[in-house]
Formats: sequence, C-alpha cells, structure tokens
Amino acid sequence: MAQENEKRTADPSMDGAAMYLEEVFTDRRIGTIRRLTPVKPDATTDIARPVIYVGETQVMTQVGTLPIAFEIPASTLDGAAKQFGGLAKEAIDRAMKELQEMRRQAASSIVVPQGGIPGGKIQMP
Repeated sequence: MAQENEKRTADPSMDGAAMYLEEVFTDRRIGTIRRLTPVKPDATTDIARPVIYVGETQVMTQVGTLPIAFEIPASTLDGAAKQFGGLAKEAIDRAMKELQEMRRQAASSIVVPQGGIPGGKIQMP
C-alpha cells in the first residue's frame, strides 16, 4: 500500500480509461449515496464495467466528526438505499473497533522504567 501511495504522489496523472461519472443522492438526513457510472475516454457509458454504489455518513466522536464510507453491493439506486442502513451500521461498528484498537496501542506504548533508574521517570518511546 505504501508503494501505491508513493506512486500516486509521484505521478498524479489520471487514467482516462478508468474514469467514472459521479452522482450524489441524499435524503438530507442520514447520509449520501454516490453512484459511480463507468465511462469511456469519450465520456460515453462503459457497459463493460459495473456501476458502483458508495454509501457515506458521519459519526460524532470525542475528537470530532468521523466520516464513514462503504461500498454497497447493489445494481440499482433503490437497492443501494435499502441496504444503506445495515451496511452503515456495520461500517460504523468496524470504525469504532479500529479506534478502540488504536487507543489501546497508543496507551500500551508508554514505557515504564524498571527499578534502579535515577529519578524513576517515565520514558516515552
């Protein structure tokens, strides 16, 4: 993944053969659904590639708003809307678990010195 990120910053050009038309739908209450329709370099619809639906919502945390995005395996906007709630809950639960794990790792990174160190101070790695 690091190599992929390095490649993106080293060569920020777009791939004309991998373009999507993006449309945003919202209920103005809980979130948005993005419909990504594949297009050819001439901007006509590319029927050889599937349409992708992506759900987006936000969660308030102690440190601010956390954006949540997740792919929705649907073939229509109505199907994506019907699946939105359950998939959003799963994505939020997954994000909260990841946050808890990051907090746990950060808390366990404090190194407590062994006895005999002058001053007995805590050292940070």
